[in-house]
Amino acid sequence: MKRVLVIEDNPDNLRLISYALKRYGYDIIHAESGEEGIEMAKKEKPFFIIMDINLPGIDGLEATKRIREIEELKDIPIIAITSFAMAGDRERILQAGCNGYFEKPIDSLTIIESIHKILKIS
Repeated sequence: MKRVLVIEDNPDNLRLISYALKRYGYDIIHAESGEEGIEMAKKEKPFFIIMDINLPGIDGLEATKRIREIEELKDIPIIAITSFAMAGDRERILQAGCNGYFEKPIDSLTIIESIHKILKIS
């Protein structure tokens, strides 16, 4: 079973994305802050990471940048989920090192297919 790290501090959002991922057979591990997420990524080396942008402590953009600096983690796909929808946010998220992003609220019925498109999984 492929393990996915979900870095999300909101219990409702965590429950929703976890539900969707589990339906597709993924094993879920989670962290509630950017710092904790970096440590979990080092320890677990997940198949991919779902990264909330608005996190306590360091935000998801900084956590992504730090993960990208770690040699054994630099190629792990990171997909952002965010409530930010302002002009320029997409570019900032991708420049930080994310492979793609989705705006909240997410649709638990279609999010995995969209993630698979980003990851190029059929």
